[in-house]
This record gives sequence, C-alpha cells and structure tokens, in this order.
Amino acid sequence: MTDFGLRVLEDDAFKKVYDEEMLKFQDKVLNDLEFFQKHGELGDVYGKQWRAWQTRQGETLDQIADVIEQIKENPDSRRLIVSAWNLEGVPNMALPPCHTLFQFYVQDGKLSCQLYQRSADLFLGVPFNIASYALLTHLIARETGLEVGDFVHTFGDAHLYTNHMEQAELLLSRDPKDLPTLVIDSDTPMDELSVDDIRVEGYDPHPGIRAPIAV
Repeated sequence: MTDFGLRVLEDDAFKKVYDEEMLKFQDKVLNDLEFFQKHGELGDVYGKQWRAWQTRQGETLDQIADVIEQIKENPDSRRLIVSAWNLEGVPNMALPPCHTLFQFYVQDGKLSCQLYQRSADLFLGVPFNIASYALLTHLIARETGLEVGDFVHTFGDAHLYTNHMEQAELLLSRDPKDLPTLVIDSDTPMDELSVDDIRVEGYDPHPGIRAPIAV
C-alpha cells in the first residue's frame, strides 16, 4: 500500500478531508459533462462486463451472480468462468481489459481461482491484481460456503517498464515480511457488504515506493 493509502487509514483528519474531496469529485463526474469525459469515463470495462453484459438480444447477464449460482449448484463444472473481454465493446473502452478472464475450481471443499491476464505491469499493476483477486476469491468462497484454496495467476505479456527499474531493484533488496490476515466482519451477503466490513490484521509494510504510471 502507498503512503497515501496508509495515511487514509491512520489519519482521521486526513480521511475526513479526503472523503469530502472525493464526494466533490464524484459530483463533478456525475454532473459536469466536460469533466466526466476527461476524468471519469473508462467505457464499458470490468464492472459492466462482470455484472451487466449486454447481449445482442437485449438481455443483461450478471456473470458474478451466475458463477456464484453455478458454484453452489454444480461445483464440479468446468464452466465457472467470468470474462471481461467483450469483443464488441473493446473499441469503446479506454483500455481493453488487462485481467481478461478468471475461472473457479472447487476441490475438497475449497475454492480456487485462476486469472488470465493478457498484459501485466509487474511493478504497479500486478500487486494490486493479486490482492484484489485474492479478496474476490475469499468473498465468493464465503458466499458459497467453501473454504479458500489457491490463487493462480497466468500472464500473457509480463513486463517491467524502464521507468520502474530502480523501484523494482529497491523492492527486491528488501526482506519479505509476514503476510497480513484478511478479516470480513459481516455475515451479510456479498452484494450488501461495504468497504468498512473488510479489513486486514497484522499489516506491517515497508515504506511505500512511488513510481509513475506507464500507459
């Protein structure tokens, strides 16, 4: 996590200002068309494809709800797949999906997830992808009454940008620390959870390493 992220968690006064400014940003995205077109529009990317895939017949498919139901009803299925790669929609996306599709696998009462990522920014993107899909696997395992198995991450093109080299060398020079523990503090269904219901215990990171985003 970056220094900024840690400050949001630990500094109540900073979090108050951050939340206020975020509300202003969200309001501008919703109500200022010029601002929205510059800062707020990514196209029909991950969330749209996962939760509201549009068919040519005019139907809307919720892939997340569907895969949860499949896991419950037929955990041995080899079709427990969610895809963000909608070929018709790709030209209208700000960036075609990097983490393209993921598949669940159930064995011995445990849910595992394999992610195929077509393009992998190893320094900035991949750590976030690992954390977010690990969390998703925990959430769906919890929703389906299963234990958590493995997360398998497959790359198509894995790359380290030239302006991330020094940061990567610094990262590799550090000794790993113990991993934190994910805690979900609510028994409510997944769709009703908020970020306040999810926390990590024992998180003791090294100082953050800043790096520019490369596109």
